[in-house]
Amino acid sequence: MGLKVVIADRPGDRLDAAGAKAASLSTAGAGTVLAAPTDVSRVADLQALDGLARKTFGSVDVLMNNAGVQPGSTMFGDAQVWRHLLDVNLWGIIQGCQVFAPGMIAALRPSLIINTGSKQGITTPPGDPAYNVSKAGVKVFTEALQHELRNIAGCRVSAHLLIPGFVFTPLTSDGRTERPAGAWTPEQTIDFMIERVDAGDFYVLCPDNDVSRALDQRRIAWAAGDIIDNRPPLSRWHPDFAEAFKISIKDL
Repeated sequence: MGLKVVIADRPGDRLDAAGAKAASLSTAGAGTVLAAPTDVSRVADLQALDGLARKTFGSVDVLMNNAGVQPGSTMFGDAQVWRHLLDVNLWGIIQGCQVFAPGMIAALRPSLIINTGSKQGITTPPGDPAYNVSKAGVKVFTEALQHELRNIAGCRVSAHLLIPGFVFTPLTSDGRTERPAGAWTPEQTIDFMIERVDAGDFYVLCPDNDVSRALDQRRIAWAAGDIIDNRPPLSRWHPDFAEAFKISIKDL
């Protein structure tokens, strides 16, 4: 696509390998790819990244806040796990936007900010409350960000919320080496994202090989219905309502 690419992650072999792979794929040469050690939970690191990207390549036209961790959490579990997860998954995105967006707005160039959310931040299934809280926060923040951007005179930056389905990555592999049949590849997910952002979608709601968009829509509508119909929270998993939910998707 002719992009100059900066990738950022905590320092180490994985970042080095990712930088080398990206450079090998660049048709414009390795000089168009930069791998920058960065801890997104530290605003000083993000400020340094912004300065490095602009010094090296001149402008930032696409910002993708994608860093995330999912160590697992319980409601009354280790507070440090909660803090680390929120520092990376939520504060990393908030700070990334606060650091990079002002310069993107001032440049008056068509630009994109894409924040990676999760369906777990919308339907909030039981089992990993800290992760759900972080991704629910990303959804709300990105909605507010897009509202802010569209009300700034002359602003040519738009924000978008990527909502992946089941994607086979090291984060989701759970020790597996073969991609499960239900999972999409990262490449499928990004191709879908580019198509929908190009179409102007804010909510980039990705299907996968197991879950269709229609099923996602029913699940999201059911979650909203808990409030509208005054059902117990997470009623999809409540013994008094679980069967009613199954009936509601029977035709899919």
